[in-house]
Amino acid sequence: MEKARRISCSFLVFLCLAPAAWSQTNGLVWMDDLDLRSFSEGIFSVTPKVSAGGRALRIGGRQFSRGVCVESLSVLPFLLDGGAKKFTASVGVDDEANASVRFVFFVIGDKKILFQGREMRRGDAPQNVNIDLTGIKRLGLLVRVDGPRVSKSYSDWADAQFLMIGDRVPRHVPNDDARHLLTPASPPIPKITSPKVFGARPGSPFLFTVCATGTRPMEFAAEGLPEGLSIDSQTGIITGRVAREGNFTVVTKAKNTLGQAAKELRIRIGDTLALTPPMGWNGWNSWAREITGEKVMRSAQAMARLGLKDHGWSYVNIDDTWQGQRGGAWNAIQPNSKFPDFKQMVDQIHALGLRVGVYSTPWISSYAGYVGGSSDFADGVYPDSIKNNKRAFRYVGQYTFETNDALQMAAWGVDYLKYDWRLEVPSAARMGNALRHSGRDIIYSLSNSAPFEHARDWARIANLFRTGSDIRDSWLSLYYSLFTIDKWASFAGPGHWNDPDMMIVGNLTTGSDLHPTRLTPDEQYSEVSLYCLLSAPLLIGCPIEELDPFTLNLLTNDEVIEIDQDPLGCPARFIADDHRVQLWIKQLEDGSYGVGLFNTDNYGQSPASFFRWGDERPKKYQLKLKKLGLDGQWKLRDVWRQADLGVFAHTFAAEIPHHGVVMLRMSRCQEEQHH
Repeated sequence: MEKARRISCSFLVFLCLAPAAWSQTNGLVWMDDLDLRSFSEGIFSVTPKVSAGGRALRIGGRQFSRGVCVESLSVLPFLLDGGAKKFTASVGVDDEANASVRFVFFVIGDKKILFQGREMRRGDAPQNVNIDLTGIKRLGLLVRVDGPRVSKSYSDWADAQFLMIGDRVPRHVPNDDARHLLTPASPPIPKITSPKVFGARPGSPFLFTVCATGTRPMEFAAEGLPEGLSIDSQTGIITGRVAREGNFTVVTKAKNTLGQAAKELRIRIGDTLALTPPMGWNGWNSWAREITGEKVMRSAQAMARLGLKDHGWSYVNIDDTWQGQRGGAWNAIQPNSKFPDFKQMVDQIHALGLRVGVYSTPWISSYAGYVGGSSDFADGVYPDSIKNNKRAFRYVGQYTFETNDALQMAAWGVDYLKYDWRLEVPSAARMGNALRHSGRDIIYSLSNSAPFEHARDWARIANLFRTGSDIRDSWLSLYYSLFTIDKWASFAGPGHWNDPDMMIVGNLTTGSDLHPTRLTPDEQYSEVSLYCLLSAPLLIGCPIEELDPFTLNLLTNDEVIEIDQDPLGCPARFIADDHRVQLWIKQLEDGSYGVGLFNTDNYGQSPASFFRWGDERPKKYQLKLKKLGLDGQWKLRDVWRQADLGVFAHTFAAEIPHHGVVMLRMSRCQEEQHH
């Protein structure tokens, strides 16, 4: 009932109906009356009637009472379907913007540029826009800046309004492409899917689940476990403690009435955690501030019930807003009333064979206005006067409580910490040291945007580090979050992974009410493919219990996941942009390669390329293997379809959907290996 209320009363209704709340007189529709958060494909949000800083819109000293402020590279698509007559606005750089940034405004209709403004900076007088929209089906409003993520890159569509025919209104561009299921069903006989390698520290509590697909009930076993560990034959959960360092080769087994499977597991007891990228779920894009202990448990239970756990998904991570006041044995952050028994919740999740993550920050106040890891008071008290003015306390206070909080997390049994703020090295190092000495193995994730100049520090201090700002469910955001981070590749590997943020599949709350992702199905295949090629952490951002068949199929392809979880931990590298197709290649431990052929269609190279026009077609592409640096004969396998394609020596022909992918595993032919 709650799901139906949240979706049907917000985004889906907005897609299908013309809300009466929009101000419309004689066909005039003010752009700032539209719910532009749900239209915008920008990385940052849009702000109606005021600037991003909350002040009146001002361009070149002139003030406007109506309009929309956008930030950075901004893409606003509208479906008009011939129902508009005119678009008018005064455009320019907001007076609060960064003075060094240059902006250009575009209005594009049905792929044609209807308006291209002059290059503008802060202080320039506004430019007037008056566009005839007669017959235009799709409209795009674009602001280009020096780069996609420039600080305070604010610009305004002031006095922006549409003159519509009758009572028609601008609508969303439809996202109704066919949801084709590529992942074959798992066979009923057992198949072990858990990672090939797992690390823990000497003396720490050990938790590892042997993941397997196949018909239940199933019986599990493990041969060669180091002293101190044991396996539950009914659940496949391995627990205990290993006192000494060492490398141990274990054979894990799974058996049902139809057959059995075995797989080697290398257990490394030492100082390196997260030997493969973590896989799991984070609650922010599912519930945001509405997260509760009950919703967390529902997600954990759904992860087990729907079989995600059987494919390696294991972390259940609670984001911001779980925090109450300080207290307890260590004067650490305690849970608030939404989480009445935190330890019991953790124990129940562990009993499912899953792990638990929490959120914190070194600031006095978290982004959502909850108690952080520091204070200007010695006892760490967090009064209402701070909570009610949270933005003023987004800094590291005089007193820090990293050790207190790490010990409390360890006592609860927490397995993962997302540490969120505008990253700087000293705070990151203090918490990393506290976690290391907490007595429990806690994966350490740095968020929300790691400055590249400190990449060596992040790789040394943490297990995961965010390579950019928060991701949004648009191709624009996905493109700049994934396709542009090749420079980070040399800093990733076992124990320290580049993190592009949560995956944007399923139903999301990224700046607007819960709604289906705005990525097309083919864009979602590209997303999961490149995450796995990049050896990125895989964190689902949608409510698990609401997964539709397409999204579940997307997230349960063992051959795709295996490329992400490859023990070599070598991220894919960008090879070339070849006739509008990006080539990425990843070396794998067994000598094979993961390869992604992405039809990006020159995205971002022209104003029209930022928008979907409804006439996009697949691209026929001839891959020359020499472009990948590969000579000789290679066996190619389509990992999404889990189908062998044959042996190829020079070229491979493929048809790649618009913004879609062909993902391959390439293995050198045995004859050449022997030769």
